[in-house]
Amino acid sequence: MNLKVGLLGGGSWGTAVASLAAKNCETKIWARRQETVDDININHKNEAYLPGATLTKSLKACSSIAETIKDADVIIMGVPAQSFRKVLQDARPYIRPWVPVVSLSKGLEAGTNMRMTEIIEAEMEGHPAGVLTGPNLAKEIIAGQAAASVIAMVDDTIAARLQKVFRSGLFRVYTNSDVIGCELGGALKNIIAIACGMGDGAEAGENTKAMIITRGLAELTRLGVAMGGQPATFSGLAGMGDLVATCSSTQSRNRYVGYNLGKGKNIEDIIAKMSEVAEGVKTAKVVMELAQAYKVEMPIAQSVYKVLYEGDTVFDAFKGLIKSDVGSEAEPG
Repeated sequence: MNLKVGLLGGGSWGTAVASLAAKNCETKIWARRQETVDDININHKNEAYLPGATLTKSLKACSSIAETIKDADVIIMGVPAQSFRKVLQDARPYIRPWVPVVSLSKGLEAGTNMRMTEIIEAEMEGHPAGVLTGPNLAKEIIAGQAAASVIAMVDDTIAARLQKVFRSGLFRVYTNSDVIGCELGGALKNIIAIACGMGDGAEAGENTKAMIITRGLAELTRLGVAMGGQPATFSGLAGMGDLVATCSSTQSRNRYVGYNLGKGKNIEDIIAKMSEVAEGVKTAKVVMELAQAYKVEMPIAQSVYKVLYEGDTVFDAFKGLIKSDVGSEAEPG
């Protein structure tokens, strides 16, 4: 393809996506740390975030946002949700008119409760906004293992064009016009993954995990549909697929947080030892505000929030879930 891609963010997933895109297009990636830039350019590696992986040799790294994106036909935002707006504002003067902006972030902005595509639309009027999401563990994808993702944009024509930027070998990319549903599925599942990790850390068992995943899917679907997402989206790759991968994998940062909470560790200590962001920790606050605003019951998300921010223990959380009244499976709770 003749498209040029500029990707902002040198973490594990951003680097993996840049390496995929570099197989199809001329691609540059921006990273904050000069050591990361040098490692990509000289060694074709990013040992800080993807140890042992070899990146596409044509991928170029820059420490300058302007240099990375000034000629780009597609901008990909691979930064955490709470940094998203600031990085986009820094990049805005160098982005050419009408260039699509695609988010990789799976979080919601604290304070505004906005999705990343809403931030793009607010900060970059006239630029098509989209999201690449799904059950995508960076280390497996960079190793060439089979996986699938979804590029979601309102404009099907642009989505189909961008589909070709990302797909490569065993990495399949589908299109979807339900941007709201796809984006919310990726953000909301992180809280359920923390809950699953809590259960694993507390050795609650596989039955408990299955309960959390299935009831958690019901929770995120209720809120997602209330906010404008399509029900079918939450049973697809961006919903159930991403939820299962994130709740089950030891590579999941959000499950890691929950696992250590289940072992009795302090949330501040857990986060201090992590090199990358677990989006679910801050998203939990936003989700509770959204659940209240849309009058949606989310008992699992609420239990996670209480552990993170109100001093509840993991055992308090599970006792609360067990004691809650139950009715039909189709009902909340």
